Amino acid sequence: MESSPQRVSDLMTRAVVAVGRKTLFKDIVERMEKWKVSALPVLEGDGRVVGVVSEADLLPKEEFRDTDMDRFTRLRRLPALAKATAVCAEELMTAPALTVHEDATVADAARIMALRHVKRLPVVNAEGVLEGVVSRGDLLKVYLRSDRDLADEIRVDVMDVLFPAPQEPVHVVVSDGFVTLTGRVGDAARIPLAARLAQGVEGVVGVDCRLTADGA
Repeated sequence: MESSPQRVSDLMTRAVVAVGRKTLFKDIVERMEKWKVSALPVLEGDGRVVGVVSEADLLPKEEFRDTDMDRFTRLRRLPALAKATAVCAEELMTAPALTVHEDATVADAARIMALRHVKRLPVVNAEGVLEGVVSRGDLLKVYLRSDRDLADEIRVDVMDVLFPAPQEPVHVVVSDGFVTLTGRVGDAARIPLAARLAQGVEGVVGVDCRLTADGA
């Protein structure tokens, strides 16, 4: 009944800027500035992702430039201090890399980003080889689907299945991603399911379910 969810591979950016283990600090900064990205995957061999260098990994060099810390603070900030003296990607990167598989759903990727507080994820195949990058902006592309496309999917894949002929068809109206369902149906128990499945269609912003049942 439910349509296949969109996968990360449907939305990701395939042209990816990356660095190698030995890429120098200044080169990393220059690539971030040139391509307007906040993080770069670190690759080795045939393109396998071994880490990620982000702006947060680079900032300790500036943060500790003129800082005179006591022994306790130094012990507490050892990881950051190590990055302050780093000169290449393998010394700066966060490893292992936080990645997402190309066949993961959009919801899976959004969940990882939210839980781990990251803005973008390298996308890898089954062998861990880089295939692309997916960002928060990429995931929001599902909300660019047209109202007509959403209405057609809800009508065909949800309502016509839950409430087949000879019942009167459910009226599905979508405006700016918001769905309104109206009509009379034979099975009252299916009304909450109809609303839930409509809400689950990717690109739907909200649902106003006004369905009523015969005899209600």
